[in-house]
Amino acid sequence: MEKTIDKVRKKQLDHDLIAIGIITFIALTLIMVVFGKQFNGFVYDKTSPVLPRVAVAAICGQFALAGLGITAVCLFRKEKFTKFGLNTKNLLPALLLSLACCVPDFIYQLAIGNVHPWCPFIDVFTTKEVLAAGFSVKVLGFALTAMAWGFFEGFNYVVIRDKLSERFPSKHRFWDVGAFVCAVMCILIHGAVGVTPDAFLNMLLTMFLIYGMLIVRKETGNAWGCVLIFLVYWNAL
Repeated sequence: MEKTIDKVRKKQLDHDLIAIGIITFIALTLIMVVFGKQFNGFVYDKTSPVLPRVAVAAICGQFALAGLGITAVCLFRKEKFTKFGLNTKNLLPALLLSLACCVPDFIYQLAIGNVHPWCPFIDVFTTKEVLAAGFSVKVLGFALTAMAWGFFEGFNYVVIRDKLSERFPSKHRFWDVGAFVCAVMCILIHGAVGVTPDAFLNMLLTMFLIYGMLIVRKETGNAWGCVLIFLVYWNAL
Protein backbone atom coordinates (compact mmCIF):
# COMPACT_ATOMS: atom_id res chain seq x y z
CA MET A 1 0.00 0.00 0.00
CA GLU A 2 1.32 3.42 -0.96
CA LYS A 3 2.31 5.65 1.92
CA THR A 4 2.30 9.42 1.72
CA ILE A 5 5.06 11.55 3.20
CA ASP A 6 5.11 15.26 3.87
CA LYS A 7 7.16 17.83 1.97
CA VAL A 8 9.75 18.17 4.73
CA ARG A 9 10.49 14.44 4.69
CA LYS A 10 10.62 14.41 0.89
CA LYS A 11 13.17 17.19 0.98
CA GLN A 12 15.24 15.31 3.57
CA LEU A 13 15.22 12.17 1.44
CA ASP A 14 16.18 14.15 -1.67
CA HIS A 15 19.10 15.68 0.20
CA ASP A 16 20.16 12.29 1.58
CA LEU A 17 20.17 10.63 -1.84
CA ILE A 18 21.98 13.56 -3.44
CA ALA A 19 24.58 13.52 -0.65
CA ILE A 20 25.18 9.78 -1.13
CA GLY A 21 25.58 10.35 -4.86
CA ILE A 22 27.97 13.28 -4.44
CA ILE A 23 30.15 11.50 -1.87
CA THR A 24 30.33 8.41 -4.09
CA PHE A 25 31.17 10.51 -7.16
CA ILE A 26 33.93 12.37 -5.31
CA ALA A 27 35.38 9.07 -4.07
CA LEU A 28 35.23 7.60 -7.57
CA THR A 29 36.92 10.67 -9.04
CA LEU A 30 39.71 10.58 -6.47
CA ILE A 31 40.30 6.84 -6.93
CA MET A 32 40.00 6.67 -10.71
CA VAL A 33 41.27 10.07 -11.86
CA VAL A 34 43.23 12.03 -9.25
CA PHE A 35 45.08 9.22 -7.48
CA GLY A 36 44.28 6.34 -9.83
CA LYS A 37 47.85 5.58 -10.87
CA GLN A 38 49.20 5.68 -7.30
CA PHE A 39 46.22 3.75 -5.90
CA ASN A 40 46.37 0.93 -8.45
CA GLY A 41 50.15 0.88 -8.37
CA PHE A 42 50.09 0.20 -4.63
CA VAL A 43 47.13 -2.18 -4.17
CA TYR A 44 48.15 -4.40 -7.10
CA ASP A 45 51.86 -4.47 -6.21
CA LYS A 46 52.43 -8.04 -5.02
CA THR A 47 55.93 -7.16 -3.83
CA SER A 48 54.41 -5.04 -1.05
CA PRO A 49 52.97 -6.58 2.17
CA VAL A 50 49.44 -7.77 1.58
CA LEU A 51 47.75 -6.38 4.73
CA PRO A 52 48.41 -2.67 4.02
CA ARG A 53 47.25 -3.23 0.45
CA VAL A 54 44.04 -4.89 1.64
CA ALA A 55 43.45 -2.04 4.09
CA VAL A 56 43.91 0.64 1.43
CA ALA A 57 41.80 -1.23 -1.13
CA ALA A 58 39.06 -1.95 1.41
CA ILE A 59 38.86 1.46 3.10
CA CYS A 60 39.97 3.94 0.43
CA GLY A 61 38.56 1.91 -2.43
CA GLN A 62 35.60 -0.36 -1.78
CA PHE A 63 34.19 1.31 1.36
CA ALA A 64 34.65 4.78 -0.12
CA LEU A 65 32.53 3.73 -3.10
CA ALA A 66 29.96 1.57 -1.29
CA GLY A 67 29.59 2.54 2.35
CA LEU A 68 31.03 5.98 2.99
CA GLY A 69 28.05 7.83 1.52
CA ILE A 70 25.39 5.99 3.50
CA THR A 71 27.50 6.09 6.68
CA ALA A 72 27.98 9.86 6.40
CA VAL A 73 24.26 10.42 5.83
CA CYS A 74 23.27 8.13 8.72
CA LEU A 75 25.68 9.93 11.04
CA PHE A 76 24.37 13.33 9.94
CA ARG A 77 20.72 12.26 10.36
CA LYS A 78 21.54 10.34 13.57
CA GLU A 79 19.95 7.25 12.02
CA LYS A 80 21.04 3.92 13.47
CA PHE A 81 21.81 1.05 11.11
CA THR A 82 19.15 -0.96 12.95
CA LYS A 83 16.56 1.37 11.39
CA PHE A 84 17.40 -0.21 8.05
CA GLY A 85 16.72 -3.80 9.04
CA LEU A 86 19.82 -4.88 10.95
CA ASN A 87 17.78 -6.59 13.65
CA THR A 88 16.55 -10.05 14.62
CA LYS A 89 13.00 -9.64 13.31
CA ASN A 90 12.14 -12.51 10.92
CA LEU A 91 15.87 -13.30 10.77
CA LEU A 92 15.69 -16.90 9.56
CA PRO A 93 13.08 -16.29 6.82
CA ALA A 94 15.08 -13.27 5.64
CA LEU A 95 18.30 -15.29 5.40
CA LEU A 96 16.71 -18.27 3.64
CA LEU A 97 14.60 -16.25 1.20
CA SER A 98 17.55 -14.04 0.32
CA LEU A 99 19.71 -17.09 -0.42
CA ALA A 100 16.85 -18.46 -2.54
CA CYS A 101 17.20 -15.39 -4.76
CA CYS A 102 20.70 -16.65 -5.65
CA VAL A 103 19.46 -20.01 -6.94
CA PRO A 104 18.61 -18.97 -10.54
CA ASP A 105 21.97 -17.22 -10.92
CA PHE A 106 23.80 -20.21 -9.41
CA ILE A 107 22.08 -22.66 -11.78
CA TYR A 108 22.98 -20.48 -14.76
CA GLN A 109 26.62 -20.09 -13.68
CA LEU A 110 26.81 -23.85 -13.09
CA ALA A 111 25.34 -24.57 -16.53
CA ILE A 112 27.94 -22.45 -18.31
CA GLY A 113 30.80 -23.85 -16.22
CA ASN A 114 31.50 -20.61 -14.41
CA VAL A 115 31.49 -22.04 -10.87
CA HIS A 116 34.67 -22.85 -8.97
CA PRO A 117 35.10 -24.32 -5.44
CA TRP A 118 33.36 -22.12 -2.88
CA CYS A 119 35.46 -19.68 -0.89
CA PRO A 120 34.22 -16.34 0.49
CA PHE A 121 35.67 -13.36 -1.40
CA ILE A 122 37.88 -15.56 -3.59
CA ASP A 123 37.18 -13.25 -6.54
CA VAL A 124 38.50 -10.22 -4.62
CA PHE A 125 42.00 -9.66 -6.00
CA THR A 126 43.84 -9.86 -2.65
CA THR A 127 42.09 -12.90 -1.15
CA LYS A 128 44.47 -15.59 -2.44
CA GLU A 129 47.42 -13.69 -0.98
CA VAL A 130 45.59 -13.30 2.33
CA LEU A 131 44.90 -17.04 2.42
CA ALA A 132 48.59 -17.75 1.93
CA ALA A 133 49.66 -15.34 4.70
CA GLY A 134 50.21 -15.98 8.41
CA PHE A 135 47.35 -16.40 10.87
CA SER A 136 47.18 -12.80 12.15
CA VAL A 137 47.38 -11.33 8.63
CA LYS A 138 44.78 -13.83 7.47
CA VAL A 139 42.34 -12.86 10.24
CA LEU A 140 42.78 -9.10 9.80
CA GLY A 141 42.79 -9.35 6.01
CA PHE A 142 39.58 -11.36 5.95
CA ALA A 143 37.94 -9.04 8.49
CA LEU A 144 38.71 -5.98 6.34
CA THR A 145 37.58 -7.78 3.20
CA ALA A 146 34.36 -8.98 4.83
CA MET A 147 33.50 -5.50 6.10
CA ALA A 148 34.14 -3.75 2.78
CA TRP A 149 33.14 -6.30 0.11
CA GLY A 150 30.64 -8.11 2.33
CA PHE A 151 28.81 -6.05 4.93
CA PHE A 152 28.95 -2.58 3.44
CA GLU A 153 28.46 -3.59 -0.20
CA GLY A 154 25.28 -5.43 0.71
CA PHE A 155 24.06 -2.87 3.24
CA ASN A 156 24.74 0.00 0.84
CA TYR A 157 21.97 -1.30 -1.43
CA VAL A 158 19.62 -1.59 1.55
CA VAL A 159 19.95 2.03 2.69
CA ILE A 160 19.70 3.42 -0.84
CA ARG A 161 16.67 1.23 -1.55
CA ASP A 162 14.93 2.23 1.69
CA LYS A 163 15.38 5.94 1.04
CA LEU A 164 14.37 5.72 -2.63
CA SER A 165 11.29 3.64 -1.84
CA GLU A 166 10.21 5.98 0.93
CA ARG A 167 10.66 8.93 -1.43
CA PHE A 168 8.88 7.21 -4.33
CA PRO A 169 6.38 4.80 -2.71
CA SER A 170 4.60 2.16 -4.77
CA LYS A 171 0.97 1.06 -4.69
CA HIS A 172 1.97 -2.48 -5.61
CA ARG A 173 3.40 -4.97 -3.15
CA PHE A 174 6.10 -6.46 -5.34
CA TRP A 175 6.96 -3.41 -7.42
CA ASP A 176 9.57 -1.34 -5.63
CA VAL A 177 11.26 1.69 -7.18
CA GLY A 178 14.24 1.58 -4.84
CA ALA A 179 14.89 -2.12 -5.44
CA PHE A 180 14.67 -1.66 -9.21
CA VAL A 181 17.06 1.31 -9.21
CA CYS A 182 19.53 -0.66 -7.07
CA ALA A 183 19.31 -3.65 -9.42
CA VAL A 184 20.05 -1.43 -12.42
CA MET A 185 22.81 0.30 -10.48
CA CYS A 186 24.39 -3.09 -9.74
CA ILE A 187 24.58 -4.24 -13.35
CA LEU A 188 25.99 -0.87 -14.41
CA ILE A 189 28.64 -0.84 -11.68
CA HIS A 190 29.69 -4.43 -12.33
CA GLY A 191 29.57 -4.14 -16.11
CA ALA A 192 26.89 -6.80 -16.42
CA VAL A 193 24.88 -5.06 -19.15
CA GLY A 194 23.97 -7.79 -21.64
CA VAL A 195 24.20 -7.50 -25.43
CA THR A 196 24.48 -11.14 -26.51
CA PRO A 197 21.70 -13.57 -25.49
CA ASP A 198 23.91 -15.20 -22.82
CA ALA A 199 25.04 -11.85 -21.42
CA PHE A 200 21.45 -10.57 -21.43
CA LEU A 201 20.29 -13.62 -19.46
CA ASN A 202 23.14 -13.12 -17.00
CA MET A 203 22.09 -9.48 -16.61
CA LEU A 204 18.48 -10.44 -15.90
CA LEU A 205 19.52 -13.02 -13.31
CA THR A 206 21.78 -10.50 -11.57
CA MET A 207 18.93 -7.99 -11.52
CA PHE A 208 16.60 -10.66 -10.13
CA LEU A 209 19.10 -11.46 -7.37
CA ILE A 210 19.48 -7.84 -6.25
CA TYR A 211 15.81 -6.95 -6.70
CA GLY A 212 14.73 -10.14 -4.95
CA MET A 213 16.95 -9.72 -1.90
CA LEU A 214 15.69 -6.15 -1.46
CA ILE A 215 12.06 -7.27 -1.74
CA VAL A 216 12.82 -9.86 0.94
CA ARG A 217 14.23 -7.05 3.10
CA LYS A 218 11.04 -5.06 2.51
CA GLU A 219 8.68 -7.95 3.24
CA THR A 220 10.49 -9.31 6.30
CA GLY A 221 11.75 -6.03 7.75
CA ASN A 222 15.19 -7.62 8.00
CA ALA A 223 18.29 -6.68 5.99
CA TRP A 224 20.70 -9.38 7.13
CA GLY A 225 19.85 -11.52 4.11
CA CYS A 226 21.21 -8.80 1.81
CA VAL A 227 24.44 -8.74 3.80
CA LEU A 228 24.62 -12.54 3.82
CA ILE A 229 24.53 -12.71 0.01
CA PHE A 230 27.60 -10.51 -0.23
CA LEU A 231 29.34 -12.47 2.52
CA VAL A 232 28.83 -16.00 1.20
CA TYR A 233 27.73 -15.83 -2.46
CA TRP A 234 28.90 -12.70 -4.26
CA ASN A 235 32.62 -13.04 -5.11
CA ALA A 236 32.60 -16.56 -3.63
CA LEU A 237 31.83 -18.85 -6.58
